[in-house]
Amino acid sequence: MIKEINESNFEKEVTNAGYVLVDFYATWCGPCKMMSLVIDEIAKDSTVKICKCDVDKAQSIALRYQVSSIPTLILFRNGEDIATSQGYMPKEQLIKFIEDNKK
Repeated sequence: MIKEINESNFEKEVTNAGYVLVDFYATWCGPCKMMSLVIDEIAKDSTVKICKCDVDKAQSIALRYQVSSIPTLILFRNGEDIATSQGYMPKEQLIKFIEDNKK
C-alpha cells in the first residue's frame, strides 16, 4: 500500500522505518502521473515502503530536501536520504535504482 505523507506524518512514516521510497509529485504534473503508474505497479512486490508527497501540499518538506523538479524520488534509510532521482523512469530502472542503493 502506498501511503500519502505530509508535514504532520512525514517524520513518523520515514524515520526509523527502514527503507522508504518517497515520490515527490504534483497532481498537475504529466510526468508525475506516468511515474505514479510505475510506482503503483512496483508497490505490489516492493521490499521497501513507498510513500507519496504532494509538493503543493507539503512545500516545507520539498524545500527541506531541495526538490526543485518533479517527479523526484528519494530513497531514505531510517530517515536519512541516501539516493535521489529526478524525472520519469521505467519500471526496470526504478527497481534497479532501489536495489542498487539498498546496499
